[in-house]
Amino acid sequence: MAPTAPGPQTDIDRTEIIMTRQTPLTIATNLNPLQNERLAEHASRPRIIPYTDTRSAWDVPDEADVLMTFFRGWKTAPRDAAPAGWPGRLRFVQIASTGVDAFPSWVFTSGLPVSCARGVPAVAIAEYVLMALLAHEKRLFDSLFIRSAEDWTPRSLAGLSGKTVGLLGLGAIGQAVAERARAFGVKLVALRRSNATPIEGVEIAASLPEMMAASDHLVVALPLTSDTRAILGREAFAAAKPGLHIVNVSRGELIDDDALLHALEAGQVGAATLDVTAPEPLPAGHPFYTHPGIRLSPHVSWMSEDNDDRLTEKLFANLDRFLAGEPLADLVEKGRGY
Repeated sequence: MAPTAPGPQTDIDRTEIIMTRQTPLTIATNLNPLQNERLAEHASRPRIIPYTDTRSAWDVPDEADVLMTFFRGWKTAPRDAAPAGWPGRLRFVQIASTGVDAFPSWVFTSGLPVSCARGVPAVAIAEYVLMALLAHEKRLFDSLFIRSAEDWTPRSLAGLSGKTVGLLGLGAIGQAVAERARAFGVKLVALRRSNATPIEGVEIAASLPEMMAASDHLVVALPLTSDTRAILGREAFAAAKPGLHIVNVSRGELIDDDALLHALEAGQVGAATLDVTAPEPLPAGHPFYTHPGIRLSPHVSWMSEDNDDRLTEKLFANLDRFLAGEPLADLVEKGRGY
């Protein structure tokens, strides 16, 4: 997804602003080497400090003006209070992932603008979701393909057309799913904070039980917050349309695992395609590995051959805005967790 359009200045004006800086920007980063190399080639020619080989993710070098960070290493950061000296001379934090639940609250309440990479993996994840929906209806997971003449018997296949797809969350990922699913003739129902819909043809459900009862497929695309943790538990599954297929591409903690297993055994849920779990990976012997109604993938739905390019575009666009004194895109709202 392309970053938000720049402000009224032209690209030439923006480059002039960047190049007239007297002191190079110092960026602390725990991104991958490719992103670090690309950042070093930005027009402002910043100084890049890949610092986490020798220190914790939250122990940002004192000289850093900007922090560009992935969630790697942040889950073990102190949760109750910021470490001494935070945020130092930092003036901007760019998180290079869509989800920000690994970061402690003090990252977002210290007065610094904090942006995330909202939308970068949305297309890839939406394609994974459509794959999962079609594979479920066309029985790709169990009996579509044959290996011998003895197996040459008709298979009863279903279709997406006319089915109802529930979208639990209608952010960048939910919207990308909706745009692609419409082509298959499905009915789309979403649950979100607002009653307004940004996508034509998507109905907004009044409640989670209402959407669960209406959906043949449920796509879980919510951020993980204190309000959404274990949102899919026994009560939600009890309201589900029998045979519901769940696709979770967000966070494993949104689903109560025991409640899901119970719903599968009771037939209230027909199947679950899970690209995320809690923890990751699941421990050896976990029932999800062998349950016939569960399809696991190792948190790969976000991957695509152009993911690094999309991320670079997002990082550069916000860095340009910061240097030009323009409003930053995809700011994380304090108190909401996304």
